Parts: sequence; C-alpha cells; structure tokens
Amino acid sequence: MAMLFSKQDFINTKWFIAEKLIQLIVGILIVPKIFNSLGVLDIGKLKFAESFIAFFLPIFFMGLSAICIREIIFYPKRTKKVLATALYLRIFSWFFIFFGLFTYIYFFKSNELFWLYFLICTSYFVRITNVFEYYFYAIKKTNYIFIGKITSLIFIVLLQYYGVQHQFGVLFFAGLLVIDFLIQGIIYTFIFHFKTTLNFKNWSFSMPMAKYLIINSLPLILSNLLVSFYISIDDFVLKYYHGDSSIGLYATVDFLVITLTWSIGYSIINALYPSLAESYNTNQIEYKKKLNLLYKTMLVFGLTIGAFYTFIGDYILNTFFEKSYYAVSNPLKIFSWAPLFIFIGMIFEKHLINSKQLKKNVYRFVLGCCLNLILSFLLIPKYNITGAVFSVLISHFFTNLGFIFFDKKNRNQLKLIFLK
Repeated sequence: MAMLFSKQDFINTKWFIAEKLIQLIVGILIVPKIFNSLGVLDIGKLKFAESFIAFFLPIFFMGLSAICIREIIFYPKRTKKVLATALYLRIFSWFFIFFGLFTYIYFFKSNELFWLYFLICTSYFVRITNVFEYYFYAIKKTNYIFIGKITSLIFIVLLQYYGVQHQFGVLFFAGLLVIDFLIQGIIYTFIFHFKTTLNFKNWSFSMPMAKYLIINSLPLILSNLLVSFYISIDDFVLKYYHGDSSIGLYATVDFLVITLTWSIGYSIINALYPSLAESYNTNQIEYKKKLNLLYKTMLVFGLTIGAFYTFIGDYILNTFFEKSYYAVSNPLKIFSWAPLFIFIGMIFEKHLINSKQLKKNVYRFVLGCCLNLILSFLLIPKYNITGAVFSVLISHFFTNLGFIFFDKKNRNQLKLIFLK
C-alpha cells in the first residue's frame, strides 16, 4: 500500500480520519443528549427542515467541489481563476435559491418554521468559504481543514452542552449551524491569506471560466439533485404517513450510521482522490491498482460498520438514548449495511469524474430515485421506519453495484472490486 500511495497521501488521510474520530467521540457524548432533550417530535421538525433545505443543496454547491479539485490538479496555473470564479458562482447560486425558497416559506409556513428554515439556509451562506477547502484538498494540506473543523467543534460542543443544560428549543440548535460554519469560514480565510502563496488581490469573476466550470459540473449538479431527491423521498413519505415523530426516529438511525461511521469512509475516499486524479493523468496501471486497493479497503470498512451495529446497536441505544428511541433497533441493524454499497458508488463516481463520464452518474441516480420512490410507497405505509430503511438499502444496492454490472464500458470495475 505504501508503494501505491505516497507519504503525503497518508498524512492527508490521517488528518481526515482524526477529525472524524474526534467528531465520532464527541457526537456519542453530546448528540444523544440533544435528541433526548428535544424529543422525537422537535428532532423530527429540525431534521425535516434540514432535509427540505438539503434538497436544494446541489444548486447551492453547483457540483463544483470535485471539478475544481480536478482542475487545480490537472492545470495548476488556473488555480486562482478557478477558486475566484467558484466563489462568485456559489454566492450567486445561494442568493438565487434563497429568495425563491423564502418567498415560498414566508407565505406557506408558520412563523416558527420560517425562522427554523431561515437559520438553516443562512448556515449555507456562511459555508460558501469552503471553496478554500477545494484548494486545501488539491494541494494535500488537509491539516488546515482539520484545524478549522476541530476548532469550530470545540466551541459548538460547549454551546450544545449549554443548550441541553438549559433546555433550549429547536431554534437554538439550528442557530448553532450558522455559528459552526461561520467559525470554520473565518479560520479558512485566515489560513488561506497567511499560509498560502495565493492572495485575494485581483480575485475577479471570469465568464469563460464560469461557463467551463458549469458545463463540466452540470452532470454532477443533476446527479446531486437526484441524490437529494433520492435521500429525501423517505423523509417526505414518512412525514405524510406517520408524522414528525417517525422522522425524529429515522434521524437517529441516520445519525448513528451516516454521521458517525459512514463519514469516516467518505473522508478517506475524498482525501485520496487527489492521488487518484494524479495517477489517472500519468499512470493508468498505477491508477487501477489504487482503485483496487481503495475498493477493497472500503469493502472491509463497510462490512465492519454493518457487523458493528448488528451486534452492538442495541447496547448503544439502551446506553445513550431514552426509551422512545428504542423502536429503531431493527431499522438500525438493517440500514447499517447501506455504507457497504455507498462506498462502492462513491469510488465509482471518482472514476467517472476522472474519465469524464459524469453523464452516467445521472443515469445511475435516476435508477436509484425510481426504485426508492416505488419501494417507499409500497413499504413505508405498512412498515414505517423499517420499510424506509429496506427501501433505501435495496435502492443503494442497484444504484451503486447493480449499475456497474449493466454498464459495459465500466464493467471491468467489478474486477477491481472483487478480484485481486
């Protein structure tokens, strides 16, 4: 493994894993207290608001992350123009979505929900500074990202604990999202200004670069919109048939599997992506070996997550959550196997980005959306949360693994996944 990935690649990955492990430990200690303090109903309202806003995130982010990282690696001289243009595009997209979204919310939602949606949406405006993360990823300086996120985490955990102790409501915890990303943004801006060779002078918008980035990122925007719809389907159907309490319970499963454990694998894949991009551009044999190793590593990690929650899930629920959350015991054990397929899809997506086949990313998520939508309406009305997790698991299997089998041009990826 050391012969395939450089020392800097391992350092890059180390910072990401360290960040996620710290977040995991802190999350175990504080987040169940927030869930218990707010109760399943308010947690359901908060998570549904987040899911509703998240549906528009592909337009907020415009699929620029992977494209910008790829462009900085492939064409280093374009770095300043890429980052400046991406920053302006993110600002334009946020204002466009903000006014449309809040025109709707102002007229059709209650006053309390208006402020809840407003705070969550504002948190994404201050998150625009994560454009600097693109650069830190590309130059393999993820220690800067670690500094920003962990510093912010310390402040947020203290405020979360204060909120739990004083029984503050859902708006307080929504407001912490704004503070979280604001702290990160300030730190990123400071580091970028003082620790990099780039500066903020003459950061101007380039129309040709904007067109180039949008054309290249359009398949990602479309596929990410499909992903947003894909992962929101279950929330909408659950809310329609079973109300906010079911969403609150479903959010517990999502927190334990996605936030705490899946995010570690997500970080490893993203941390090693610059190395994959470099090899694709210079050495295809090495590139395939790296893909093979990454697929196998993530398969092992996915199996570990599934086994962990299958055998330890009940203990975690009994130890950290109040009795109203025990109903998610079986759904947790089922959903814990989803990362096994998601990791395969994430690595395959990186290959599609490198090989400029992103249209296929759209096709596979169309498949996932259709399957999840059909299964949700078949299973959720009768089986509630259990039906939701079965729907997601089955659709993940076909979206992330089944699609590769049916894609003739990329079917050789299966050899990289299952063969030496």
